[in-house]
Amino acid sequence: MEDEVPENSRILVSSRKQTDFDNTVETIKNAFKKFMLKNEFNAKSFSDFEKYIVPVLVDVADYSKGWQELKTQFEGRESIPRIFYLAIIPSIYGDCCENIDKAALVTEDSRVVVEKPIGYDQESAEAINQKIAQHFQEEQIYRIDHYLGKETVQNLLALRFSNSLFEQFWDSKSIDHIQISINEKVGLEGRAGFYDGAGAMRDMVQNHLLQLLGLVAMESPNKMGANNIRTEKIKVLQALRPITGDAVKRYTVRGQYVAGNIDNKLEQGYLEELGCGHSQTETFVAIRANIDNWRWAKVPFYIRTGKRLKRRSAEIVIQFKDVSHNAFDDEAGQLVPNRLIIQLQPEERMQLLLMAKDMTQLKTILKPVKLDLNFTESSKGFKSFGYKRLLLDAIAGNASLFIHRDEGSAAWHWVDPIIDYWKENNVVPFLYRAGTWGPSEADDLLSKDKREWIDIEA
Repeated sequence: MEDEVPENSRILVSSRKQTDFDNTVETIKNAFKKFMLKNEFNAKSFSDFEKYIVPVLVDVADYSKGWQELKTQFEGRESIPRIFYLAIIPSIYGDCCENIDKAALVTEDSRVVVEKPIGYDQESAEAINQKIAQHFQEEQIYRIDHYLGKETVQNLLALRFSNSLFEQFWDSKSIDHIQISINEKVGLEGRAGFYDGAGAMRDMVQNHLLQLLGLVAMESPNKMGANNIRTEKIKVLQALRPITGDAVKRYTVRGQYVAGNIDNKLEQGYLEELGCGHSQTETFVAIRANIDNWRWAKVPFYIRTGKRLKRRSAEIVIQFKDVSHNAFDDEAGQLVPNRLIIQLQPEERMQLLLMAKDMTQLKTILKPVKLDLNFTESSKGFKSFGYKRLLLDAIAGNASLFIHRDEGSAAWHWVDPIIDYWKENNVVPFLYRAGTWGPSEADDLLSKDKREWIDIEA
């Protein structure tokens, strides 16, 4: 739609069922209308785009069904890069990659894009990755996480490494703590079968939240190349202090929502949505994490995610320390520590909270004010979505915002002991009402440290 796809490209859309094959173009057209921004869909542009679409009928896991016909679509196009996007269940990634290789479709300039979740734990993830690695080199494998495609996430790297103002104070000498939250108002949304077997820890913490933590905490690479960025993120994940044994009780909270009001509407509890009388799957997780390196020594990272919470949001809050000495009298008011807020959704923005004089009074009264950079407003006319950016990067061969195998392995290595402890000790999730911020025990996680979760809308 924005002339980013080369003219000689083709998009082969595979279907396993004849009805899906027959309706490929119409299905894509309806999806564009549904998911594009208001007034963004243009019939003429779609007509131009439609010429790229080539429906193919193939069973990606069964080489006897459609693969010979698929091979003919690549004849005479050997020099053109090939991107295989596997929007399929991870359990058949290996079979699909084997068939791609068997059909002799893998070239030096081929790439395969795979969706999370890759595996159920470190062992199963390694098994899936090993199967893919039998047919594609690591530099050809693009593990996609749509949060990394958000413009504000990329702006985080620009903020940190192109501004001496922030890089000078981005460590334990200046920062009190960091909060990373991904909050959802929705419930299961038709994903009951998958979600009950995964839970919030596997679905959100192992990938989205730990990826954001890695970007916040990483050291500066010598160059902003894919391998350099990935290397620094891996170092962060490997430096995460293990949470094992009784420490799981002290530093983690798992919750599950019950019925409650959201936007004046009574929403069902998790078990009602699931249609099951019993499940200990967590729909909420809060964790106090530490990174054991020189930059982040003694700086706690509080991460949380949950479903059916008060509002939909994703944000990173950098809380700076108090000033070392308050030179103002008590009547000037209480000093509030500086705070940097990086909001990923629903709007993409950055806010810096500073103390300043109240200009409406003659006396020196101090109050917090915000320097507000709203990218949603300032970038009107530019429409970027995580998947759009990442797929274009895959086409361009830029793996900077994709996940290396070792990153996933390090994340599972940290997450697995927590999940195992919950299971082995039958840790029952704390209950919380839909439309709240989760169980009160998540507040206790911070209050023990004389801190609190920051509601950026408050």
